Amino acid sequence: MGDAPAVLPTGLSMLWEPTDPAAALEARFGFADLDDLSRWTTAALTSTWGLATGVVPAVSRVVISDRNAVVWAEVGARRVVVKLSCAPERFERLAASTRLVALLAEHGVPVAAPLACADGEVRVVVPGPAGPLSACVLPEVAADWLDVTDLDAVRAAGACLARVHAALAEAPADLVAALATAPPGLAGATAAGDPRAQVAGWLADHDPGHLPEASLRLAALLGGLPALDGERQLVHGDFRAANVLVRGAEVAAVLDLDEVAVRHRVADLAQACTYLATRFTGWEPTPPAAKEALVEGYGSVRRLSGAERAWLDALLLWNALVAVPGPDDPAGWAAAVPQVAC
Repeated sequence: MGDAPAVLPTGLSMLWEPTDPAAALEARFGFADLDDLSRWTTAALTSTWGLATGVVPAVSRVVISDRNAVVWAEVGARRVVVKLSCAPERFERLAASTRLVALLAEHGVPVAAPLACADGEVRVVVPGPAGPLSACVLPEVAADWLDVTDLDAVRAAGACLARVHAALAEAPADLVAALATAPPGLAGATAAGDPRAQVAGWLADHDPGHLPEASLRLAALLGGLPALDGERQLVHGDFRAANVLVRGAEVAAVLDLDEVAVRHRVADLAQACTYLATRFTGWEPTPPAAKEALVEGYGSVRRLSGAERAWLDALLLWNALVAVPGPDDPAGWAAAVPQVAC
């Protein structure tokens, strides 16, 4: 991950929860304080990855999100990111998604490729002070988070997403099986399944009715959509500004495949369009020009079929409706719901 002190401060912090980070570090991970975590990081990097022999890593930043932590460390001239999880029920999935990042690197997709430890594994379970921890080590990528007002960079991101999809289509069967049953992601819109059944089920059982006319438009669109061609496959599941690092108008790295799921590619593209502008606690709708640029960039690498084009309009409308928080909507999600003709 790149440097962003204005968003992720140095020292110990929470990503989004209004919780004391020192208390969370101890209660969730068992570390008494930042110094305790630094000592553990030194030992892990030395014994498991062979990186810190004779060098004491300097831990500059730690960010906690739920039961995950990200640790930035300098090992001599090398800067690395250590990703930790204390949620054993997610260990198998995290191991598979980390292997997937290595697969993307092999296919030439810009990612922070995980560093293999002595036995060749890219993610391992190691002892922690309060129980086992799933850990991987990535090189830090010096770059900036995607700015959705830079349309050239957004087009590059769209092209990169198409290449991500192409590489994920080559994932071996064991990884697909391990990642097929994904936990729900952003706003419940990332679950695997048939898009027609998903949207119809949401309209029938979960639509809060914030924008009834838009919901009626969506229902009318759904009834006239063709069969969606192409098989479902692994897709990114959380492609947005917080997970795309750029240098100028080039993508330096795609981050965070923790929400990877088996879905249609156009469903992933529609979700990316909707949430592209979101970063950490800053959740604002994506400007229309950025949505258009993302789709344009995607199409420069992989052209959408006629059926996918029709579905993209419907899925953009659905994702936008799902994102509306209700009457208290300071970011303007309701106003951003696209006006799609029936």
